[in-house]
Parts: sequence; C-alpha cells; structure tokens
Amino acid sequence: MRRVLASHSCDNLIIGGGLSGIYAAFLLAERGEEFVLLEARSRLGGRILSPLWQGMACDLGPSWYWPEIQPLMVRLIEHFELPVFRQYEEGNGRYQLNGNLIRNLSGYVMEPLSFRLEGGMIRLVEVLRQRISPAAIFLESPVCGLVRCADGVEVTVGRLEEEPRAVYQADRVILALPPRLAAATILFTPELSHELTQALLQIPTWMACQAKFSALYEEPFWRHQGLSGQGFSQCGPMAEIHDGSADGGFPAGLIGFLGVPAAGRREPEPLQQAILEQLALLYGQPAAHPAMTFYQDWAREPFTATFYDQPPLREHPLYRPPAGQTAIWDGLVAFAGTETSEHQGGYLEGALYAAARAVDGNPLSRLPLKRL
Repeated sequence: MRRVLASHSCDNLIIGGGLSGIYAAFLLAERGEEFVLLEARSRLGGRILSPLWQGMACDLGPSWYWPEIQPLMVRLIEHFELPVFRQYEEGNGRYQLNGNLIRNLSGYVMEPLSFRLEGGMIRLVEVLRQRISPAAIFLESPVCGLVRCADGVEVTVGRLEEEPRAVYQADRVILALPPRLAAATILFTPELSHELTQALLQIPTWMACQAKFSALYEEPFWRHQGLSGQGFSQCGPMAEIHDGSADGGFPAGLIGFLGVPAAGRREPEPLQQAILEQLALLYGQPAAHPAMTFYQDWAREPFTATFYDQPPLREHPLYRPPAGQTAIWDGLVAFAGTETSEHQGGYLEGALYAAARAVDGNPLSRLPLKRL
C-alpha cells in the first residue's frame, strides 16, 4: 500500500478504512468500478483491532457477532468460509459489589448466542482487503476538506492547520467515518445546514468513550474452578469481563470493558495494576500474573473519538441517518459509517448495512455473490 499521494481524479472516493469503508471498497471492486480509499491511520480496520499473542488474536474493539440477528455478517463470513466459534459461557460468573464483596452468579447463556472469529475480527478486514488492489488504498491520509464543485467533489488530504498534501477530484464520495468525527475534522464547503451539523454532532460514536483490557495466560485456570470467565463489577475498574480465550481455551485470556470514565483514565499504568488486582480478587492469584496484557483506550484515539465522546454512554444509542439524510449535495456525498445505519447501528452489522446502502442503495438484498 502506498503512503505518498499524488493528486488525481477518480470516480469514487471512500473516506475511512474501517469495516464500512473497506466493505464499500470491496463492493465497488466487485462491480468493476474505479475507487480510491483514504485512511487516516497507518493501518486499516478502524475500531477493529486484534493484536496477536502466541497466534491468538485479541479483539480490543468489537469481539462478537450474533448469527440469529445479523444476516449480513453471517452471509459475509460464510462467503469467505471464515471459521467461527461460540463465546465460552460454561460455569458460574462472578459479581463484585461495593466493598469488594464477591458473589457467584448462576451460569447462564447470553441471548442471542455470541460467536467470535478465529483469528479475530480483523480477519474480516483482511479477507476484504485481499480482494482490493493495493494501489487503491492510501494510509496516513486524513481528509480535512470537502468542496462541492460543478463536476463533483474536491477532497483535500492533510490537516486543517497545514498545507494540503493532496487534492482529489471525485465524482462521488462515500463518507465512512463516525458522524461526530466528520463534523469535527472536515471543513465542508458550502457549509452544512445548522440542522445537519447539529445532527452529526449529536450522534455518539460507538466505543469512543470505552477502553478494553485483555490479560493473557497459558491456560484458562478459571474454567477449572467452574467459572465461565464472565464478571461484572459495581466498583471496577473493570465493569464487564468475559473469557477471551482462543477456541478450546489455549491460549487463554480474560478481556473486558473498563467502568472508569475517560477522564479518569489519564494514567494507564496504575489503572492496569488495579485491574490485575481486581482480576485476582475475582478469579484467584494466578490472574494477577498474566503472560501478556493489551490495553486500548478508544477515547484517546484522535481518529475515533472527539471531545463530545468523552462522557460514558449509559445505553446503546438509537442510530439512524443524521437528520434523516443518507446523503448530501444531491447524492454526491453518501454517509456510510455504522452510526448512520438504521439497522443495528454501532455494530459491525450496521457498518456493512450502511456501506452497502451507500454503494447501491439496497443493502439487504445485495451481498457478495461471486464464487471464490
């Protein structure tokens, strides 16, 4: 993948290389259409992040999908024949009350059933990328300006306070970014209406206020105690914990979400030490000595979160197209981020739905049909 850009024209320009953007690129490639994909980070995937330890991928972004309610995810995974496995949930859970009082929770299975991908959710991004020409993907390419022109959209690459690195002339733009991030980092000319700007800013970016921590071990010792790895806490620092092991339990892992608001996560080292102490309290002393840990604070990611995303979300937002619009400028710029999807917005399913809608307007009826 090239990192140095040359200015030129293109039919379709995709802004954002998360699942929505890379899926939109895949669909365009299937149709034989020309496109360019610009991604601000030095990697593809967006909030999908799956570092490896001993061959096991640790999902620090989205971890699960739910086959019973996510047909787009199911058909994409089946199309690429990606191996999957059930989230481990056998045994009792643990519940931590204030004052460090620990109770067992009777074992139960979450509904609908949760599944994970072998190799992590990044496998989705990898298999889609393999079917896209590397010459069409540009990393480290943040977009700072969109200008409506008589013959399309002018797209400026760089930062608002710096000289442009490149300028593209695109017939059509697919904006596969969180709406808040787009409103906060891209200068639109002519400027968007007040109603639409406010609608963009009022859509919370899913996971942007969250942080995840993973502790990895040689074996799943908690399973030997009859524990599922599920854990919930009133006092934290981890609020929700799950078994993050590979299929079969080796390598093993405990992974979960912090309950500490973003403002309280400015010093990660003492926070991570407190997490290990909490895991030891819930699962025994072996939990205090992982072979490896991973920590990801999405609120500190400038290409994910904005200032408005710092307060914690109390429930899953009701996502929909901003101000009821799936596109602006007479269809020249289409919204494709998961937060703009009226179908399971915020989830990976919503990212696929919004991308397919942006490409050809009928997301549930058209999926990749070519045989591999």
